[in-house]
Amino acid sequence: MAVETVTFGCRLNAYEAEVMKSEAQKAGLDNAIIINTCAVTAEAVKQAKQAVRKARRDNPAARIIVTGCAAQTEARSFGDMAEVDLVIGNADKMKAQSYAPMVFGTPLNDKVQVNDIMSVRETAGHLIEGMDGRARAFVQVQNGCDHRCTFCIIPYGRGPSRSVPMGMVVEQVKKLVANGYREVVLTGVDITSYGPDLPGSPTLGKLTQAILRHVPDLPRLRISSIDSIEADEALYDAVASDRRLMPHLHLSLQSGDDMILKRMKRRHSRDDALAIVGKLRALRPDMVFGADIIAGFPTETDAMFANTLAIVGEADLTYLHVFPYSPREGTPAARMPQVNKKLARDRATLLRAEGESQFQKLCASRVGAIENVLVERNGLGRTEQFVPVAVPGSQPGELLSVRITGTAADGLVGEALKEAA
Repeated sequence: MAVETVTFGCRLNAYEAEVMKSEAQKAGLDNAIIINTCAVTAEAVKQAKQAVRKARRDNPAARIIVTGCAAQTEARSFGDMAEVDLVIGNADKMKAQSYAPMVFGTPLNDKVQVNDIMSVRETAGHLIEGMDGRARAFVQVQNGCDHRCTFCIIPYGRGPSRSVPMGMVVEQVKKLVANGYREVVLTGVDITSYGPDLPGSPTLGKLTQAILRHVPDLPRLRISSIDSIEADEALYDAVASDRRLMPHLHLSLQSGDDMILKRMKRRHSRDDALAIVGKLRALRPDMVFGADIIAGFPTETDAMFANTLAIVGEADLTYLHVFPYSPREGTPAARMPQVNKKLARDRATLLRAEGESQFQKLCASRVGAIENVLVERNGLGRTEQFVPVAVPGSQPGELLSVRITGTAADGLVGEALKEAA
């Protein structure tokens, strides 16, 4: 066995896993498993520890390395696991020297190699050739977060917001397109905070325009989760002017109730969220939205939850990532009056059901339409609006014009007409 990665959490982690594997191999490491953790919920940390134990059972002779956000925020708890050989913090996991075989078992340091993430001020750019097993490629444009939402541990796992220089991002996208990728997804921790730490203070919108301008052969550019209140005018211009920017955005919404938003220390109101959705739909009528929503945040009453449930329909949100609130030690929300866990789970179930209803409504509206579909694997692809489509006979990486012939439980069914323009 060479180097394997097991990745939890966000798209940024998926991108970083490719870099880590490459850097570890450069360092001469082999027979190793790198587990790239997530800390967003207590359940995510639990799953990472389960993965560590499974990796050791299945590979008793391998070196087990743990890194990622949970390794940064809960370093000692991973270091105390007998199955773990090395714990690396988020600041160092992208560096080859962190994986040098000589770091294992050194008497000079214990196996926990985690530095102060808050002192990190730069995000190194890494050019990757592609992403194993994926037709879409993720590109890191930013890391870290300067905000302090009361429920969130991630700033303590990722450190301050810092941006990858615009020229380096453009070069990475060019490289991926040259290697045959038809879609690139911009990702980071808080990508709408992109740029103020760089010369000239570019914005996410300016970066998006630069990619579309300088990489004319890129068929599809997609933006991952955004904090909509930070969206700049250049981003709105890009949405309006270039069809290669996909009509699908995922909003860091979290709640549809103003009091809960204040207690979360979010910077938008309910009306702000509705206004931004309306503005973007006016620019691109085919735009669809997903959203992150927390159910059962501390102090959430039935009436407050009703506001959140209602905004799903009012904003016509389609793809919901719903999380029952999970207290994270060291965050202000963990000290607030808690909602009963079963009630939080029940509210999450109601939200997911509403999201599923919205998704099925979108699918039904596409029957008979002609869609451009990027095939990802096993005859399955995604429309521009990110709807899954089964396209029999298609091959991974094909970008096809597809007639939608029906719906399925998890998306659409279609027949390929021709290669998309």
